[in-house]
Amino acid sequence: MEQKRHIFLCGERGVGKSTLIRRLLEASGLRVGGFCTKLLPTEDGLNPVYIHPASQREEERSYGPENRIAYCDGQRHRIHTEVFDTVGASLLRPSGREEVMVMDELGFMESQAHDFTAAVFRALDGPVPVLAAVKNRFDVEFLNAVRAHPAACLVQIDPTNREELYERLLSIVMRWKKES
Repeated sequence: MEQKRHIFLCGERGVGKSTLIRRLLEASGLRVGGFCTKLLPTEDGLNPVYIHPASQREEERSYGPENRIAYCDGQRHRIHTEVFDTVGASLLRPSGREEVMVMDELGFMESQAHDFTAAVFRALDGPVPVLAAVKNRFDVEFLNAVRAHPAACLVQIDPTNREELYERLLSIVMRWKKES
């Protein structure tokens, strides 16, 4: 794996990108900045998606219109770009204390949220390493530009390599801890 500042986990939906990020962060003890998203299943099939600080524990999270970034069911999407541009962009502003910036996950919904996408690229151009889950969509300019960032190492994850990737990536993440 070549020496790059950021790690982007790429793979199909449900393959374990977010789980691998969570495991690496728990094992490393790094101070975390950035965001994570959560889709909540509903009875009617139109699922709300929320954005939270990546450092926030699951039991501390709130779910309301102020941090709801979208509703989706796989085919239809109602995207709240204003939440990406306010809450999401603010979560990508470095505080100076974080040792890693998490972006879990980058996808197509935020591609029209200009303040948010600008904040993503500012973080990628900054000094703090980024650990991100990136959707495998190649029809979205924003995602193509993210994957093409010169400081990014793209790592394909699938069910057969998850454990081996954990071991390999943990040594890199622990190096970030020593360097901060």
